[in-house]
Amino acid sequence: MTDIKQPTTYLKLKRDHPAFFAAVDELGKTVRMEGPLDEKTGHLIQLAAAATIRSEGAVHSHTRRALEAGVKPSEIHHALILLTSTIGFPQVMAALSWAEDIIGKK
Repeated sequence: MTDIKQPTTYLKLKRDHPAFFAAVDELGKTVRMEGPLDEKTGHLIQLAAAATIRSEGAVHSHTRRALEAGVKPSEIHHALILLTSTIGFPQVMAALSWAEDIIGKK
């Protein structure tokens, strides 16, 4: 999935604040290794959280990461529609459209 470009803001942050970026990256690696959940499940949980906080950028990022980890588009769609009774239909539709921004580029 390396043909999907990283967002400009992400790349600028990485370039301008390497120590900060390294710390955030290390935190992510540490929490992923702290429990029994597999990589795909972890990415779907993070995607659901991104949708819940209504963060388009985070939905893009976590969709991209999920795809890179081998999550299928149908699994991404299912993870998001499972949120309907929790965050509501309009927000799920928004999250699905944001996820599709990335899925459609693959």
